[in-house]
Amino acid sequence: MKKYGKKHRQASELIEAGRIYTVDEAVELLERTNTVKFDPTVEIHFNLAIDPKYADQMVRSTVTLPNGTGKAPKIGAFTDLGNEKELLALGATVAGGDDLLETVLSGKIDFTVAVATPGMMKKMGKAAKVLGPKGLMPNPKAGTVGEDLVAIVKELMAGKFEFKNDKQGNVHSIIGKLSFGPKKLKENLEFFLKTVKDIKPSGVKSGAYVNTVYVCNAMGPGIRIEAQQ
Repeated sequence: MKKYGKKHRQASELIEAGRIYTVDEAVELLERTNTVKFDPTVEIHFNLAIDPKYADQMVRSTVTLPNGTGKAPKIGAFTDLGNEKELLALGATVAGGDDLLETVLSGKIDFTVAVATPGMMKKMGKAAKVLGPKGLMPNPKAGTVGEDLVAIVKELMAGKFEFKNDKQGNVHSIIGKLSFGPKKLKENLEFFLKTVKDIKPSGVKSGAYVNTVYVCNAMGPGIRIEAQQ
């Protein structure tokens, strides 16, 4: 059983065992249950009534929260269009073609999201063993493959990001920073809740789709909130 420090235990005492909080109540509690001195990210954790073994029960999509996440992405742009300088100027961390591919194959990865043109995707099969396990392979379904990398990078810099379920049917994400304040956090939280509900997989026919939803500060205790179906 995981052992927590004194601050975490004190914060946990502010949360009633077994209680399901409203969004407003949870947002207010986030401030009171903060256990760190820095500005923590605010996380959301879903447990969904899905079976990830089946393709028609997978949850995978992108979202741009109303107030962003407060966290700038580190973008690796794989392009064969010769527009590396433009992509770097827009905020990409690294940009290149065959040279960037070779850098990745050597084991050096300095980005948290990868985008690519269709032309580069044809060459990136050999990088799948490196990028795949890290969840970094560009994917058309995630909106990270396209001829117009300029538009894709702009969207990512504006806060667009991908989320998907894990093998246990959970979805984990961030929805902002505690410093956003109650109003912006509530807007982001409600938007994310709606997004997840709107993309209910076709394979989930009846009954509850969202089992539980928790929000918390990074390193803080979880606060269960209403999961209206």
